[in-house]
Amino acid sequence: MLLLRSAVTSTVKQALQESLVQILQPQRRVDMLRDIMDAQRHQRPYVVTFCGVNGVGKSTNLAKISFWLLENGFSVLIAACDTFRAGAVEQLRTHTRRLSALHPPENHGGRTMVQLFEKGYGKDAAGIAMEAIAFARNQGFDVVLVDTAGRMQDNAPLMTALAKLITVNTPDLVLFVGEALVGNEAVDQLVKFNRALADHSMAQTPRLIDGIVLTKFDTIDDKVGAAISMTYITSKPIVFVGTGQTYCDLRSLNAKAVVAALMKA
Repeated sequence: MLLLRSAVTSTVKQALQESLVQILQPQRRVDMLRDIMDAQRHQRPYVVTFCGVNGVGKSTNLAKISFWLLENGFSVLIAACDTFRAGAVEQLRTHTRRLSALHPPENHGGRTMVQLFEKGYGKDAAGIAMEAIAFARNQGFDVVLVDTAGRMQDNAPLMTALAKLITVNTPDLVLFVGEALVGNEAVDQLVKFNRALADHSMAQTPRLIDGIVLTKFDTIDDKVGAAISMTYITSKPIVFVGTGQTYCDLRSLNAKAVVAALMKA
């Protein structure tokens, strides 16, 4: 009887693990490196827009992704489209300077590998993004990373501005940056953010979020369930997880490891 119960428990646990892994690997996956190379073949920059609520680390994780791209040999133009928060442009300038020191032109045949495109504060973010993309195309940058102002999903004017930026510039990838640390609150933010983008878009077919960057993934322990909830409810893949404070602390999501951690909790 005990052996039978143990076998049933093991079978159920295995089935549950397989189901959870499948949830964390939705049908639509994001392969940035492949898509960037495809954009190169069409002689255009690959454009990524970052969005999310206030204070989740969009700029920091944008810099981490910049470093990852540089390590893979792609040049990056960082577009400073947060024209509201004081210090936002300066923060990106600092990241750009540090990244440039890690990948100086002399190590790449004189080619500038990372550069900041900024027009200051109080300007139209959609217009700045458009100018940045045109600049990247003219200068031969491989990727444009568009930083946007943090905003709450119930702030209609700011959500309208974000929807405009996305509609006008048609980025290849729209990433929502959320904190794993806040658990199911991040799920609620993502769902409402997507809904707000749809409500405030003037396009017939609104462009929504394509993928997720989950920050502070090294501090969540038993809150890994938030990752499963986000992908299950929205069917959006988790493209990256942030696991620390340095540029190297960025990982692709290991679905099996996440599920194993959840089952131990």
